[in-house]
Amino acid sequence: RALPAPALTTGAGRAARNPREEILCGLFADVLGLPGIGIDDDFFALGGHSLLATRLISRIRAALGCEVGIPDLFRRPTVAGLDAVLSHEVRRPALSRRDAEDGAVPLSFAQQRLWFLQQWDGPDPTYNVPVAMRIDGDLDLNALSAAVRDVTQRHACLRTVFPVRDGLAHQHVLDAVEIPVPVVPVPELLRDAALDELAREAFDLAADRPLRVGYLPGPDGDGGVLLLVMHHIAGDGWSLTPLLRDLGEAYTAAREGRRPTWDELPVRYTDYALWQRDVLAENGDEQLAYWRERLDGMPAELDLPTDRVRPAVADHQGATVTAAVDVAVRDGLV
Repeated sequence: RALPAPALTTGAGRAARNPREEILCGLFADVLGLPGIGIDDDFFALGGHSLLATRLISRIRAALGCEVGIPDLFRRPTVAGLDAVLSHEVRRPALSRRDAEDGAVPLSFAQQRLWFLQQWDGPDPTYNVPVAMRIDGDLDLNALSAAVRDVTQRHACLRTVFPVRDGLAHQHVLDAVEIPVPVVPVPELLRDAALDELAREAFDLAADRPLRVGYLPGPDGDGGVLLLVMHHIAGDGWSLTPLLRDLGEAYTAAREGRRPTWDELPVRYTDYALWQRDVLAENGDEQLAYWRERLDGMPAELDLPTDRVRPAVADHQGATVTAAVDVAVRDGLV
């Protein structure tokens, strides 16, 4: 928000010359939040960054069914440049609904990393994603409980646990049930400490649903703070927007004595995990062999300069450090 508003001149350049460029122009503009762009407009000059680049690449893969990487976008950040790369496209299987043959859905690779870290370190709050919202006025706890049930019914990843079978973790989706919202009455002066404690309560990935909800009422019951804590294995920062949007819609519906009216989601996360395995099935061994070769001989720990001794047990605590830079450095950064 502190940056000056960019002066954008979009859509004035060359227009799309074929249907695929037209699709790419639409995807570029949609991800950037712009009404339209020309085929020579630079994605990053128009406000694109690495997170938006990830979203754009995902959208292109889904829309065109081709293989394209983020490095391609960095090297060719225009529709015209990227379209030239896509001329030699390699189609990938479509992402669609499906069921595992034996009923055991494997973890996605992102989930597998987080599951492994919990096996290594034990349950800890490092990957908790907390969201605290101030509530004005009365909160209908029964309606909120019903809303949480409806949202977890819609998004199965919020009711997925990860038990181990035959030495391998798999996704097990639980039934959607009414989840009581615990009320935690604390004095106003202790509310921040109580929120911090609740946000740091660890999840057991094998048994706990990866979403918790709690309500800390204000003095005399006037408003309060609603706390949602989601484990990173079920979502990330981008997930919060649909989560809060759907929770709001479900809460409004519950207050009106009805169920929310949502279109069925075209795919589930379990579908994605199975699809991801298929996409990498052909060259998965090749990729592993590449990284084994690249990492062969690397030290177990990089000898980096530090200002303190590495602790025996990591506490994952961060801090804020303030530093001043002179005008020349600041201008260079700009």
